[in-house]
Amino acid sequence: MIVAEAPSPWWQPGRHADRRPRLLLRNRITAAVRAWFAGRDFVEVEAACLQVSPGNEAHLSAFSTEAIGASGARTPLHLHTSPEFACKKLLAAGEPRLFSLARVFRNRERGPLHHPEFTMLEWYRTGETYETLMRDGADLMALAAETAGTRRFAWRGREADPFAEPERLTLAEAFARHAGIDLLRFVGHDGTTDRDGLADAVARTGLRVAADDTFADLFSRVLVARVEPHLGMGRPTILCEYPISEAALARPAPHDPRVAERFELYACGVELANAFGELTDPVEQRRRFEAEMDEKARIYGERYPLDGDFLAALALMPEASGIALGFDRLVMLACCAGRIEDVLWTPVAETAP
Repeated sequence: MIVAEAPSPWWQPGRHADRRPRLLLRNRITAAVRAWFAGRDFVEVEAACLQVSPGNEAHLSAFSTEAIGASGARTPLHLHTSPEFACKKLLAAGEPRLFSLARVFRNRERGPLHHPEFTMLEWYRTGETYETLMRDGADLMALAAETAGTRRFAWRGREADPFAEPERLTLAEAFARHAGIDLLRFVGHDGTTDRDGLADAVARTGLRVAADDTFADLFSRVLVARVEPHLGMGRPTILCEYPISEAALARPAPHDPRVAERFELYACGVELANAFGELTDPVEQRRRFEAEMDEKARIYGERYPLDGDFLAALALMPEASGIALGFDRLVMLACCAGRIEDVLWTPVAETAP
C-alpha cells in the first residue's frame, strides 16, 4: 500500500514560494475592495472580536474564553462568529454606510470551504433595499476577477462568468425546479410551517427523512442535496425570498408574509454571501434568538447568551440592508484555488483526529 505524504507545513520555504502568488493576489483584491467602498462613501470599521454573545444561530459554534478583571472576577466572553451585532450598534449610533473586513471564528468547521478563522467582508446601507446589495455583490465579483486578471471563476471543475448578470431565483422556484417540491405550500401566512407535509414531499424525492427532523432540517437537506449543486453554474445565482422560518435576522417581505428579505449569492456552486433586509423589531428578534438557542440546546446541549445591548440598539437602528461575504472564498474563486487554505497567509494548524 502506498501512503501519500502529508503536505509540508505552510511555512516551509518551498511550499510558501508555491503559495505566494495567490497570497499577493489576495492583497491586491483586498486593496481593490477597500478602494471600491471608499469611492462610495463607506466608512471602514473594526469590530471587537470578543463579545458577550458570539451570535445566536443554532448551528454556529463559537470559541469561548473568560475575561479576568483586576479583582479576579471572571466574565464569560466569546470570539464573534460575525461582526454583525457590533456593526448594527454602529448603525444605531448614526453611521449611515459602513463596511468591515473582520477576522471571525467558527468552531466545528473545517474543510475545502471552511476554516476555523477566516475573513468576513460585511457591509450595511441605511435607507436602501436589499436589491442594492445584489448589485453590490455582482460588482465585487467582477472587481475581484478584474484584479486577478481572469475572465472566469473556477472551483473543482465548475465555472462561472463573474462579469455576467446573475440569475435571480426564489427558493420556491429553486425547490420546484430542482426537487419538484412546492415549498410555500408548507408555509403559512402567519409563519407557521407544515413539517409533516414537507417530510412527505422530501421522502418522495428519495432523500432520507428521520422522525426527529424539524422543518429546518428538511429544508436544509433539500437545499444542500438538490438545489445548491445547480447554483452559480455558468453565471452567478442570487437565491432569494427564504421562507420566513429561515429568516434569521431578516424582515418579512412586503409582498408575501411567508417569505423574508433574505438572499444568498452563489458562484460555481459555492455560497459566497448572505444578505438581509434587516429586521429592526427587538421583540421579534428576541423571540427568534430564543427559539434558535432552544434548538441549539436540543441538538448540542449548549446555548449562548443574548446580547441585550444589541437588542436595545435595534430599537434605534434605522431601516437598513446588510450583507456578509466570505472574503477568502471570493479570493479562492478568483484564483481558481481548490481549498480556502490556499489563499490564507497563515492557516490554523490541523488538530489531531
